[in-house]
Amino acid sequence: MHPTRVIGLISGTSVDGIDAALVEIVGTDFDLKVELLAGETYAYPAELRDRILAICGGAPISMAELAEIDDAIALVFAQAAQNIQIGHPPAALIGSHGQTVFHRPPQGSREKKNQSLGYSLQLGRGAIIARITGINTISNFRVGDIAAGGHGAPLVPRIDAFLLSHPQERRCIQNIGGIGNVAYLPPRQNDWLDKICAWDTGPGNSLLDLAVHHFSNGAKTYDENGNWAASGNPCHPLVERWLSQDYFHLPPPKSTGRELFGVSYLHDCLKDSQTYELSPADVLATITELTATSIVHSYRTFLPQMPDRVFLCGGGSRNHYLKHRLELLLESVPVLTTDEVGLSANFKEAIAQKYLANIKADCMIAIANILFYCNTIF
Repeated sequence: MHPTRVIGLISGTSVDGIDAALVEIVGTDFDLKVELLAGETYAYPAELRDRILAICGGAPISMAELAEIDDAIALVFAQAAQNIQIGHPPAALIGSHGQTVFHRPPQGSREKKNQSLGYSLQLGRGAIIARITGINTISNFRVGDIAAGGHGAPLVPRIDAFLLSHPQERRCIQNIGGIGNVAYLPPRQNDWLDKICAWDTGPGNSLLDLAVHHFSNGAKTYDENGNWAASGNPCHPLVERWLSQDYFHLPPPKSTGRELFGVSYLHDCLKDSQTYELSPADVLATITELTATSIVHSYRTFLPQMPDRVFLCGGGSRNHYLKHRLELLLESVPVLTTDEVGLSANFKEAIAQKYLANIKADCMIAIANILFYCNTIF
């Protein structure tokens, strides 16, 4: 079987740039083999990033402006796809998640048949990417899951199962982007695929990045290695207060975004911190503790069993202080990164986009005459 070169593109809720991964894939499902040929994060132009963050924060925008930003995001995604291929043979396919600018989870219960559909909007049109690169581009991954009554996020737990599950171990794959999400992978035994579950655990880097931007007067966009937070002390009474937020106690499946854990939420956190006269470093340590504690609370409350190991990926996996806090809170459960089992922690989500694209492309070939798929074949 010949390998296929595919590009995965994604920018998460941190809006810190476009993660691009060029990979070679062979096989399917549990025979899948993935080789990362090149991985890079391409920063957004500062003005475009500011505009995206403003939209995510609820700033009003006209349809003309939305179209303009949609095109601008597609252009930088296309440039990322072109740049990641330099020095390599051309790819056959691109899978692009795009940039999420709005996410509304479904409300109600599927079991009680009173659930309203969710809505999630990703900008960066696949048609533009395909036009510029000359490569078939698959996008709009979330809409089908939402139409079927799902949340559209987390998007890749089944792919995590193909790449990262274990015959004997219970594993949690914890992505820490702007929002944190977990995929619980039981041991590969009996009907284990039916027992996979995944949901958003709460804030990942979103509040931390906003707080760093605030305290540095815009000079910094994130806390490198968690060093600033590590110089402070977390305020545990505040963490307990913030954990009373309804989201943390909702049973899965569930999803969230900057619509909840964004600028307004940070302002509430900053206001609360004044009562305790916290320094900027103390506030960052406390927000970091909220991320870590909400992850562990989610495991202990909603998992059928605690995992044997936790594997981190996403930008938060490079935050040494956050990883250290997770290790302490999880006590005897080892906390590793997906790098340690051969899958890039930095580019796992981008790699997953190419696999989603491959799955979707196979389906399209099989039913190419169905017009439903025409908007994603170029």
